[in-house]
This record gives sequence, structure tokens and C-alpha cells, in this order.
Amino acid sequence: MKLLLDQNLSHRLVAALADVFPGSVHARDVGLARAADEALWAHARDGAFTIVSKDSDFQHRAFVEGLPPKIVWLRLGNCSTAEIESLLRRHASDIERFQQDSSSSVLILG
Repeated sequence: MKLLLDQNLSHRLVAALADVFPGSVHARDVGLARAADEALWAHARDGAFTIVSKDSDFQHRAFVEGLPPKIVWLRLGNCSTAEIESLLRRHASDIERFQQDSSSSVLILG
């Protein structure tokens, strides 16, 4: 499963999680570092990515626009990149099941 990491997350997560989520990218790596949410949404939809963000805007957009893409919403305050990596690793199987569930659009982790 490919993740598209939002600009509010560290680009270092792509390499750190490559063994668990191969093919993942960061917004800045695909020219979307300062792009509007609509552009990130379209890129994720067209490229079959799951968006990972700490931004609640994507959750709201998912309810309005529906699938695809799917959203993993990280409900964390200020934390380190290592803590985010650990959270995503711990929940890798949950994220995989979420990706396979055709009726769910948002997975909240925190």
C-alpha cells in the first residue's frame, strides 16, 4: 500500500517506512509541498495513494467527496518523527485492513 505523506509530516518518514509501505511518497517529493489540499487529494486519487496527515481538513473532505482516496488521520499533538514512525509501524496491519475495506474512508490513529 502506498502512502502520500502530507506536508505537515517529515519527508524522512518515506525512507524510514519503505520496508512497510513501499512506493510511498511525501508531498514535497511530487511537487506538492505548498499545494492546496485539492491538489494533494487529486494526486492521491489518481495515483492510488492513501493520504496520511495530521490535518483535519482531509477528514472533512473525505466525508464530502467520498472515496477515493482514503485518509489516515493522525490525531497527535506535537511529537517526533520517530513517534509517528512507531505509530504507523504498530498500526501497519490496521492500515492494510482499512485499505481493503471498501466502506471506510477515514482511519483515525492517535
